[in-house]
Amino acid sequence: MTQREIELNNTARPERKIIITCAITGAIHTPSMSPYLPVTPEQIAASAVEAAQAGASILHLHARDPQTGKPDQSPQAFAPILSWIKARCNAVVNITTGGAPYMTVQERVRPAALFKPEIASLNMGSMNFGLFPMLERGTEFQHAWEAEVLEASRDLIFRNTFQDIEYVLKALGESGTRFEFECYDVGHLYNLHHVYRRGLVKPPLFIQTVFGILGGIGTHPEDVLHMKRTADRLFGADYRWSVLGAGRHQMPIAAQAAAMGGNVRVGLEDSLWLGAGRLAETNAAQVRQVRQIIEGLGLAVATPEEARGMLALKGKEAAAF
Repeated sequence: MTQREIELNNTARPERKIIITCAITGAIHTPSMSPYLPVTPEQIAASAVEAAQAGASILHLHARDPQTGKPDQSPQAFAPILSWIKARCNAVVNITTGGAPYMTVQERVRPAALFKPEIASLNMGSMNFGLFPMLERGTEFQHAWEAEVLEASRDLIFRNTFQDIEYVLKALGESGTRFEFECYDVGHLYNLHHVYRRGLVKPPLFIQTVFGILGGIGTHPEDVLHMKRTADRLFGADYRWSVLGAGRHQMPIAAQAAAMGGNVRVGLEDSLWLGAGRLAETNAAQVRQVRQIIEGLGLAVATPEEARGMLALKGKEAAAF
């Protein structure tokens, strides 16, 4: 092949765009684990906007009690965060329906049902959700609820039955909200395939494969490949693949997936770290780090509008906030 043919071939090849999702605060980590974890509405919103400015096209949101930092799934906890973000950036807002593992599905779905975001998360199966190993870190907790919740996860089943899944789909489907399908193990992919075959969800499916939660699939590169191969077989061209790795596995798994053409999720919900023994001071720092990985692979980061097109979202103005 001549140099001219190589140049023409590269020009004709469409540029691959990678969606970066940033999960700002979540419900797993507690305030005593890091002084940088956003807790108040102002902190969460400001951190989200900064992450968007760094390159995140989707912002995955939880809310917390501003006094204790405990996860708060009430719509009034989300309202100021949503208005602040919408006024200051163009990023896609993704409201959790996972909430915290000890909440009921009715409680978890309320903010998304009211505010009708472009996208909402949806957990695709029940599972053990073990957070209790975090007690071994020797953290001195500021609030009683922190250690209590972590210890209680020894005997916790994160309930996401087929009935629960259908409840969320029905509650949000008519508003045009689409879903980030969170799959923590191979069986969750088959659960999604079941509702997909029944016509309860429409492509393109945005599948977030989750690695490293105790009770779900592990973090070995073969685990990542197995989830990808299974999703390819079940959904073919009808899905968009994304990954998140918990804790120290965040960036290695993101790098592996990006090299395979997948999208990535980072943020303080999933990992408090920027490197070995080094706490991430902002969500934006993790976004910049994963963006450097993506661009180092010769790939490009998707803008919010490009992400909307890739996922067939309804648009920012169609949300009810």
